[in-house]
Amino acid sequence: MKSPLLLLVPAVFFLAHCSPSSPRATPVRAPGAVKSQSNELHEIINVSAYDPKARARAGRGYSQYDVTALRANGARGLIARAGKGGKLDEKCAAFIKSADRAGLLAGVYYRVQKHLSATKQADQFVNRAISLSRSRPSNAAPLLLCGDYDGDLELSAILAFQDRVEQRTGVVPVAYLENSQDLKLKTRAADPRTKARMARAPYWLALYSHKSGKTSLFPPPGKPGNLVKQYALWPDWAMWQYGGVGWENGASQAKVYNHGRYRFPKYFGNMDRPLERNVFRGSYQELINFWHRHGMQRR
Repeated sequence: MKSPLLLLVPAVFFLAHCSPSSPRATPVRAPGAVKSQSNELHEIINVSAYDPKARARAGRGYSQYDVTALRANGARGLIARAGKGGKLDEKCAAFIKSADRAGLLAGVYYRVQKHLSATKQADQFVNRAISLSRSRPSNAAPLLLCGDYDGDLELSAILAFQDRVEQRTGVVPVAYLENSQDLKLKTRAADPRTKARMARAPYWLALYSHKSGKTSLFPPPGKPGNLVKQYALWPDWAMWQYGGVGWENGASQAKVYNHGRYRFPKYFGNMDRPLERNVFRGSYQELINFWHRHGMQRR
């Protein structure tokens, strides 16, 4: 989630906030994945201080103060950046409040960088998450916790962040990784104990094109399952960021995966600008369970 980027509550709450069908694509389900109970895609939008991106066409807009248009277009959740390399994100709190008002599942991620202790960054992340949770409604779903790891990190730094977050919250944060040759080589060479510790965090992958991700040692993964194999760590992916945003020729440009059995539209419903878009692998009930398992309860 580089910037600018090129992705419970009681049952009665969800029943009261059912959304229209999500934008459609060929069913997003990797080979061997858990079969969804419906053909609906469970869309999750991720945001940061760089959002909303520049308007690109006619349609509905949104801001950190109002994300109802995302909900109306089928989004199930919103994950906001809490901080990056020691600096807090100034729009995070407003996005979380808006997500709660709109009835979206809410989550936060932190961009972990090399120049600062991973443990210090984890403490900043947890402190922010606790502060956010205290102002949320009493019936709000847990706040999903995610680590966004730079491609030049040592595995020990990733584990230090993961362990510190778990130590303080009881939650293993979701792991978001870009296509990093360095990290792929490190995970493939890791000892069994290190692999087992890292694999406790669900894998949130980033793949915006079947042609992207080529390096001197790895071919383009082509599809999500192949990217999983290149890291040789996780049995499968949990979330897939299939839509990113790039800044080209003075305008925001959508980078959206559209190949083979995975066909996604360039824009999210009738939204007027590109978004960072993700899909969850599994049924809606599995999505709720996932949010409970890797989310921090209100404190």
